[in-house]
Amino acid sequence: MKKIAILGSTGSIGTQTLDVVRAHSDELEVVALAAGSNKERLKEQIREFHPELVSLSDERKAQELKEELAGEAVEVVCGMDGLIEVAGIDSADVVVTAVVGMMGILPTMEAIRKGKDIALANKETLVTAGHLIIPMAREYGVSILPVDSEHSAIFQCLQGEPKKALDKILLTASGGPFRGKNAEFLETVTLEDALNHPNWSMGPKITIDSSTMVNKGLEVMEAKWLFGVDYSQIEVVIQPQSIIHSMVQYIDGAVIAQLGTPDMRVPIEYALFYPERRSLPGDRLDFSKLSQITFEKPDYKVFRGLSLAIEAGKTGGTMPTVFNAANERAVAKFLKGEIKYTDIVRSIEKCMDAHKVSAHPDLEEILATEQWVYSVLQ
Repeated sequence: MKKIAILGSTGSIGTQTLDVVRAHSDELEVVALAAGSNKERLKEQIREFHPELVSLSDERKAQELKEELAGEAVEVVCGMDGLIEVAGIDSADVVVTAVVGMMGILPTMEAIRKGKDIALANKETLVTAGHLIIPMAREYGVSILPVDSEHSAIFQCLQGEPKKALDKILLTASGGPFRGKNAEFLETVTLEDALNHPNWSMGPKITIDSSTMVNKGLEVMEAKWLFGVDYSQIEVVIQPQSIIHSMVQYIDGAVIAQLGTPDMRVPIEYALFYPERRSLPGDRLDFSKLSQITFEKPDYKVFRGLSLAIEAGKTGGTMPTVFNAANERAVAKFLKGEIKYTDIVRSIEKCMDAHKVSAHPDLEEILATEQWVYSVLQ
């Protein structure tokens, strides 16, 4: 029985992870859950999966939950300390990191220190602190298994091949809801428009990131650390049908692709059972009905968030943190109706232009850089 802890259990990836647990209840056991503020959904999860430990970010709601669960065999904790406690719980074998944002760094580090394998769905951890996380995982003998559909696809395509045979990674993107639109159109985009992704069902923040293609930029930076490649070895390809989830080109010219329906449970399950595969109910590709798979180049001028991400990644040091934190703050403002859609990328560029880069930041510098960005985008 493999025991798992889930950070972000009430979000999109967290709930789909629990779907995988339901499908394999004889092989997977949930021992700890951490959520943000969705107390009622967390309570439902506790009653179904009976974890030893749960955490809510909201201290008041955590106290309410503790009182409501009085007499039940579950410990309730809260805040960042609670999130770290869930990540480091002794009984877990694997920690699914599905929280959104840089808040994933500290609990991921704690899980690594405790020798837990990481099923990584929190890209910001590697984007901002990959230079710390990857060496740390090697030191503790921990596996970092990608959960993002694109990185899982790359990981699957690399199986059985020597690292030296890799030529480049072909990172696919759907293009989001505004593929083919011009810069003038983006000025008119509403929140409802941006949340209407054509292929994937995701949380609001990542859905906005997909629409701006900032998400793909973050994935480029994450791929650099996950697979130990140079930015010159990562090419973004638009694949609108979201059938090919990514590809790998080898030095002999051969290209291996991973295909499937847009179902996040597949990469989640692969990460939890790697290197084995398990049966999973769901839709299958019907090639007799699949009329076409098309490809396009991304428009770096219209979707400037993607080009800024690659610039931030190549600059390195604290610049990826600036890019990520500025995007987080700007997306939060857009979701609240405080800024226009196109102000998201403008906010990122404003912070990047104003920032003085530290080339080799430690964790303290990374977190301080995040706070500097928040002060700029108050």
